[in-house]
Amino acid sequence: MEELRRKLAEVLSDRLYQIIISNPRSKTDVLKIKVRPVMVKGEVCFQETLWKGPQVFHKNRTKEEMLENIADYMEADFKQLEAQTMDGKMHVLVGKKGTVTIKEQKNKGGGPDGMPDMSHNRTKRYILEEGKAVPFLIDLGIQTKEGKIVHARYDKFKQINRYLEFVEDVLPVLNRQETVRIIDFGCGKSYLTFALYYYLHEMKGLDVSVTGLDLKAEVIENCNRLARKYGYGKLDFLQGDISAYNDAGEVDMVVTLHACDTATDHAIKKALDWNAKVIFTVPCCQHEVNRQIENEILSPVLRYGLLKERMAALVTDGIRACLLEEAGYDTQVLEFIDMEHTPKNILIRAVRRNGRGGEKDTKAGDMARFLNVETTLQRLMGQ
Repeated sequence: MEELRRKLAEVLSDRLYQIIISNPRSKTDVLKIKVRPVMVKGEVCFQETLWKGPQVFHKNRTKEEMLENIADYMEADFKQLEAQTMDGKMHVLVGKKGTVTIKEQKNKGGGPDGMPDMSHNRTKRYILEEGKAVPFLIDLGIQTKEGKIVHARYDKFKQINRYLEFVEDVLPVLNRQETVRIIDFGCGKSYLTFALYYYLHEMKGLDVSVTGLDLKAEVIENCNRLARKYGYGKLDFLQGDISAYNDAGEVDMVVTLHACDTATDHAIKKALDWNAKVIFTVPCCQHEVNRQIENEILSPVLRYGLLKERMAALVTDGIRACLLEEAGYDTQVLEFIDMEHTPKNILIRAVRRNGRGGEKDTKAGDMARFLNVETTLQRLMGQ
C-alpha cells in the first residue's frame, strides 16, 4: 500500500478531476465513493461522496485526511480505484491476497485524452437549487420571489446550471490566493455573467473580479444597476468592442458566449495574449467560412445551403480548437444547451497546460487549404 499512498499523494492535487472507488470486497452499505476537488474559502479541499443504498452523503476533507481515507478503503473494503486527472488516468486493482496493481495511462502531449465531462453526475441536483431564491434570477424573470422557477424560463434555468457545471470542473485551475480576474466578452443581458459571479463569489467564497463587455449601452446600464443593487462590488459592465479592449492586466478566465462570427476569434486571441488560464466560448454565426468554403469533391454537400452552413460552422470550430491546442491549451468541444437566440450548442473549453507550449500541428492548416478557407483566428495567430 505504500506505493499506492505515494501515487495518491501525486493525484490529490489541483489537477485532479475525479476518483471513483468501487467494487466492494463484501456486502457493505457503501456501494461507491467519489472524490473530487472543491474550493472551500479559497483553498482546495476534496469532497468525498458516499453512496449508501438510496442515500448520498458528502464530506469535505483536507488532502491528508482524504489520502488516509482512500488508503483505508482500498486496504479493507474495495477492490478497484480509477483516478482521472488533467495528465491522464490511474487504475488500481487490489487482489484477493491484498496485492496491489497500479496502471497509469498518460495523455499524449501532456494533455487530457478525451477528458470526460462529469456534469452528468450532478444533473439531478442543480448547482443553483430550485426553491432557493437568488436575487438576480428573480430580477431576470427566471424565479419568483419564493424561489420557484417560472415555467416558461425553465430552459434558461437549466442552461445557467449547465454552464456552472462546466465552470465547476475547472475550479482547481483557479486556486489562487489573489483576486481571480475574469473578462466576459459579449455578455448581453448577462444571465450567465451574474451566475458566474454569484457562483464563484457567493457560493465558493473566491475573491473574483468580473468585467462584462457589450456594445449595447442600455444593456450595460441595466446590468450595472443590478450589480450595484446586489452589492456585487467587483462585477462591472462596460460598453465596448472586443477587439479594442485592452485595459485588462492579468486575466485568469476569458468567456465569450454570444460573440458573433469573427468576434469569437478576436476574443480568443485576446485570451491568448493575456495568457489566460481558462477560455470558454460558445461560437455562433460562422459566416466567414461559409462565404469562402469551396471544394469540388465536397460539392454534393456544399451545394445545399443548410448543409454548407453546418459544415462551415464545424470547420470553423474545429480550426479554433486545434489552434488552442497548438497554443498550449487542453481543449474540449462539449455539448451545451442551446443559447436563447441561436441553435448553436457547441462550447469550447480550453485550460492552459503547465509549461504552456504545444506541438506544431499542420492538420488544421492543411484542412483549411483543402477547403479554400482562411479564418480570422489563423490570421491573428500568424498561421
